[in-house]
Amino acid sequence: MNDMSKHDISRRKFVATGALAVSGLALHLPGLDALKKDDTIRIGLIGTGSRGTGLAALLKELPAASIVACCDPLPQHLAEGMKLAAPKAKAYSHHRQLLEDPNVDAVIIATPLHTHYSIAVDALAAGKHIYLEKSMAYDIPQSLELVKKVRASSLVFQVGYQYRYYALYKRVKEVIKDNWAGKITGFECQYNQNSNWRRPNDDPKLERAINWRMYREYCGGPLSELCAHQIDMVNYLLDAHPVKAIGIAGINYWKDGRDTYDNIRTVYEYPGGVQSSVTSILSNGYKDYNIRILGDKATIEIMRDKAFIYAEPVNMKKATVDGVTGATVKAYAAAQPLEYGSPGTNTVEPTIYSLADFFDCIRNKRKPVSNVETAHYSSVSILLGNMAADKTTSVLWLEEYNAST
Repeated sequence: MNDMSKHDISRRKFVATGALAVSGLALHLPGLDALKKDDTIRIGLIGTGSRGTGLAALLKELPAASIVACCDPLPQHLAEGMKLAAPKAKAYSHHRQLLEDPNVDAVIIATPLHTHYSIAVDALAAGKHIYLEKSMAYDIPQSLELVKKVRASSLVFQVGYQYRYYALYKRVKEVIKDNWAGKITGFECQYNQNSNWRRPNDDPKLERAINWRMYREYCGGPLSELCAHQIDMVNYLLDAHPVKAIGIAGINYWKDGRDTYDNIRTVYEYPGGVQSSVTSILSNGYKDYNIRILGDKATIEIMRDKAFIYAEPVNMKKATVDGVTGATVKAYAAAQPLEYGSPGTNTVEPTIYSLADFFDCIRNKRKPVSNVETAHYSSVSILLGNMAADKTTSVLWLEEYNAST
């Protein structure tokens, strides 16, 4: 049976039952064993905190690269990174020292957001390929300048929006394109945690360095640290960026000296009037990561590794509901869970595919899927949401925010 026949059967099943598990499709990315060890890319890891060491652990599964140097200004973090590095790897306390190391081919930058721009600019000047964690830049001028500098270089520059490499979202985009959900008018996104974000620390002098996510001087709060992926995915699914945003936010639970929000609710408007609400609260973790896509034919619900699609009821009947005669009763069909990959395959952390493609882009001089332009528009979207929440008013996307070609 060819792919088109399978697709037609799936569509007929959806129309007939009102519910369908959407199959994840493999992306056209290099296999995890396709990048040979005799052509190893030598990585310098800048930032060996929780995210940096998490990436280092994933690199153990990829023969394509080896961590030959680590850098972090905090000795305890640097020591953790070195445990995951290659034998004889070098340790540095400042990123410029690492960038001067001729044995480093590429860098992974997993530092606090406020340092992304300066470290990336230095890495470009040093001729290193770059994998930069999201969000790309702390403010809009930095983001625009990075676009210019990357375009002027011949280096690979990838940003860590790993869901662009996740087949689940590729399939959802196909379903949207094929009109299964009908006319889409809204997205509802949330990324909630029941957490104060505080990291253990015995030295008050290191409070802001270790708990940087709690301070505006260093990051953009829940929008940049949590909801960035969902904002990027809505941009991806719509092939567009917001035209304006409104927001409300505050610190109503963790009154511990932080100045980044512990709750935020924003609504972005996209071309054609499509609205995307983005919510994050740090006092409740129910359904932590969730996206709902609202169409006039169906709703698509996306979680971390599965998705559901629910048809809008076709045959509605009248009944007495809550004492109101003639109200419409709607019965939504149950859906099956969407597992990542084809049936029988294991779920793979999408960051692995993101890193694998980064190395393949270096070898084959390709532009990454998550590149400086896509990351720029996601960064500005995040910043627009925070601006709207700060001002408690509508904020427009200005023409000057666009990355000129």
